[in-house]
Parts: sequence; C-alpha cells; structure tokens
Amino acid sequence: MAAVYSKFTLEYTVYMGVTDTRRQSVNMVNMKILGAEVVVVGRCACTLRDAMNEALRASIYDLDRSFYATGSSIGPHLYPIMVRTFQSVIGQETKAQMRELTGRPPATVVACVGGGSDSASIFFPFAPDSDVKLIGVEAAGQGMDTSRHSAALASGTIGVFHGAITYVMQDNHKQIKTSSSIAAGLDYPGVGPELTYWKDSERARFITATDKEALAGFHAMAQAEGIIPSLEASHAI
Repeated sequence: MAAVYSKFTLEYTVYMGVTDTRRQSVNMVNMKILGAEVVVVGRCACTLRDAMNEALRASIYDLDRSFYATGSSIGPHLYPIMVRTFQSVIGQETKAQMRELTGRPPATVVACVGGGSDSASIFFPFAPDSDVKLIGVEAAGQGMDTSRHSAALASGTIGVFHGAITYVMQDNHKQIKTSSSIAAGLDYPGVGPELTYWKDSERARFITATDKEALAGFHAMAQAEGIIPSLEASHAI
C-alpha cells in the first residue's frame, strides 16, 4: 500500500507493532524509502492486532481527513470483501493456469490462514467448484497444547473483533487472547468473516502447522524448487 500511496502522492501513516518492526525490518526500511510516516505501536503484544487497534482509532478520530485501509481481509464491512475481491486475481490466475496446463481444476487448494487475505483470495474463485477441496492452514505456533499459537478457527469461539462477527481467540470474559506465530502475517487472534462462513458451511477444512513444521516446509521448498517462500506460506507447504 505504501507504494500505491507514493505513486499518487498521498500523505499516509502506517501503523506497525514494535514486535513486527523487528521481524519485518526490511519492510520498515522500504516503507520509509517510499515516504511513509511509520507509527510504531508498543501496546499489548505489539503485533498486527495492536497496529489495527491504533489505525482504526486514529481514523475514527479524524473522519473528515482520513481513510482507513488494510491489506488483510479482516475488520469491518466492506474491508474483508474489498481485500478478498482485489486479491482474488491470485485465485483467478491459478484457476486459468491449471486449466491451461492440465485441462482441469486442481483437486485441492491449500493456503495459509492468518487474518485470511492469502486464503480468501485464492479460495474465492474456487468456492463454487464443489469438486475442489479447500484447505486452510493456521499457525499452531509452539503447539496447540500451549497458549502460544494463532489458530482462531481451531481453538476460538464466535465473537466480535475489529468490527466483525467471526472466530476469535478469547477467554470466558470475551477478552482477546494473545496470539503467537513465527510468521508475523499469521500472528493474529482472529480471522476474516468469510473464512468463518466457509468453516461453518463446511466448504473449507482448516488444519494447523507448528512453527517447527513451517520451518521444515520453508527449507523443503527452498532446497527442492530453488524458491524461498515466506514464513506465512511455509505453513501451507
């Protein structure tokens, strides 16, 4: 988004948790090169959840001059639909390329699940195709038998989070739990509402992968294909 704002010479502020500024230091450098004002959020877990809290709060305080934007399919309507629709070009291209290369759709589509932009964008074009299985892989972090994971669909309950009714990691008092993942993009205690719908309607199946399993997938892809994947995508590998 920083590149787009710079292209159209718009003033913009990016909110980022201090934990993620360390994990994604290259992104920090690139955003500053592009001219972004970066606000480092030091509250709570200092991750995506907290950055979204501050960005939403800032936009509400200055509605006349600001516009909230996000790159994940989470948050209040229309944002989950907007992000999924724009990014579904990934799924559309995959569908067309599979048809061109094999003459048929894939048997299964697998994607990582954090907030849901990766999975929703590739699942959406295949959602009407009942013969195509959809499998989302959440971040199990240090293990599902611990509290250090980010698997809202596997362990969460229905609640309201960032303006949407969805599965969220919360305690008995509806307080949001702290998530954990080696991948910054999956370190979020909720999911987009469309993934909630696909789970409840059984259109998609959701499983988990630990940090250790994701790293194994990372190395397998790099050594077998010569492609260095993101830690997020490594969960699906």
